[in-house]
Amino acid sequence: MPAPFQFKQFTVQQNRSAMKIGTDGVLLGAWVLLENSPESILDIGTGTGVIALQLAQRSTAETIDAVEIDDEAYEEATENFENSPWSDRLFCYHASIQEFASEIDESYDFIVSNPPFYTESVKTENPSRDRARFEEALPFQHLLVCAAHLLSEKGIFATIIPKKELQNFLALAEQSQLFPKRICEVKGTPTAEAKRVLLEFSKYQQPSQIETLTIELQRHQYTEEYTDLVKEFYLKM
Repeated sequence: MPAPFQFKQFTVQQNRSAMKIGTDGVLLGAWVLLENSPESILDIGTGTGVIALQLAQRSTAETIDAVEIDDEAYEEATENFENSPWSDRLFCYHASIQEFASEIDESYDFIVSNPPFYTESVKTENPSRDRARFEEALPFQHLLVCAAHLLSEKGIFATIIPKKELQNFLALAEQSQLFPKRICEVKGTPTAEAKRVLLEFSKYQQPSQIETLTIELQRHQYTEEYTDLVKEFYLKM
């Protein structure tokens, strides 16, 4: 049974959620700029709730909503929210993003998602983990259409995807009138190929800010830029 994950200002229980705490989610929650000082935030496919909790720590947003389709993850995220210092600002909805988007009238100033990745047709014996990990449960096109629908006029949408999906994702985003504002390739080490890309989109076309982030110089020796991003969260940073 996985132990609770202790961050500097909050704790995440992760016994029941199919997807445990990982580098991708925490990195996304730390990397986004929040430069538009959002008053309302939405986390799509929140899992344990870790990104929503990070954004509660980092922002003054009065409304931080999350959506989660999986029963167990929804219950766990709700408990993690209730046990956090920001329980009055955090709320989790139990629904698919398609259901949520069709029923909610409000828009959000900032939307974030660490979406399922695996497009390969491989299934495990764990349907919850499959739902969290396989892109078919939340196709990128559905994610982008819903994000565009729910985003306020000056809002920002942020996500992390495999680098091999980048061109396809950018094309789908443009169909939903979402345009890249920041593109950051994430490398494990200085000599490694980038496997992930962090992205911020807005509804306005503009030149994209291109960045590269390297996580480690060598095993367990983290780069200064990575440490600066995540040190407000990880205990040992």
